[in-house]
Amino acid sequence: MELQSSEMLRIFVGEQARYGHRPLYEEIVREARTQEMAGATVLKGVLSYGHDMHIKTSKIMELGTNLPMVIELVDSAEKIDGFLPMVEQMVRDASARAMITRELVRTGIIE
Repeated sequence: MELQSSEMLRIFVGEQARYGHRPLYEEIVREARTQEMAGATVLKGVLSYGHDMHIKTSKIMELGTNLPMVIELVDSAEKIDGFLPMVEQMVRDASARAMITRELVRTGIIE
């Protein structure tokens, strides 16, 4: 298998953040698909803390917490460069907060 150089964009948003009538993380994935990005996956955090230093958990007794949703997108650096301004605008329009990380990755597909 031959691996190619790509980049991963990781976006952390709260599960309660809304963009219009839908969750922000869903709308980010829909926009990534519209932009024909190579792939996107959303993961739900089960335990976290962030800038406010409050621990959030998915335990049954704490249903009202705003757990992190992690959107991972993989594509070329150029495609990610073009996608980032859209993500920034969507987060602002949602009046939400997001943390973004970006890293080099090597990708390949096994069939």
